[in-house]
Amino acid sequence: MSGGGTETLVGCEVAPGGGGKKRDSLGTAGSAHLIIKDLGEIHSRLLDHRPVIQGETRYFVKEFEEKRGLREMRVLENLKNMIHETNEHTFPKCRQMMQDNLKEVLQRLQAANDSVCRLQQREQERRKMYHDHLIATEKQHQLQWEDFMKEQPRRQAEVDEEHRRAMERLKEQYAEMEKGLAKFSTF
Repeated sequence: MSGGGTETLVGCEVAPGGGGKKRDSLGTAGSAHLIIKDLGEIHSRLLDHRPVIQGETRYFVKEFEEKRGLREMRVLENLKNMIHETNEHTFPKCRQMMQDNLKEVLQRLQAANDSVCRLQQREQERRKMYHDHLIATEKQHQLQWEDFMKEQPRRQAEVDEEHRRAMERLKEQYAEMEKGLAKFSTF
């Protein structure tokens, strides 16, 4: 048997290498051995499917690995092409667009910065003028207040004098009125 098992003896056969040669009705001992060998091969072909299954399994694994390898190769090739296209076309185009746009953006930012600086300078000048005007107005009000306070004693003296005169006139007027009443009360 070629399947790796032990051979079974049929009929009057003698095991190889054992003792005498007996003849049986089928023929010589060598022919019996060939028949057994043929029977073993027929048995292994008809009933022992391990070699076929192992071959099919090897074929399936080989095909699977080849297909997988081809699929992976296609994926890697596609990635390589994409990377190449990106490096050769997309990156330079993006870099050029960025440089062009950055120059324009930089110019706009510079113009905006200049405008902001001018506005800030004007605002500082306006605040300085406003501050100077406030200080000048405050000084002027301070001088006016000092003049006002210097004149207050003189005006107070004038008002006091005028009040004193008015009181004297009223006293004289009331004194005359009392005299006039006194004349009428004697009636």
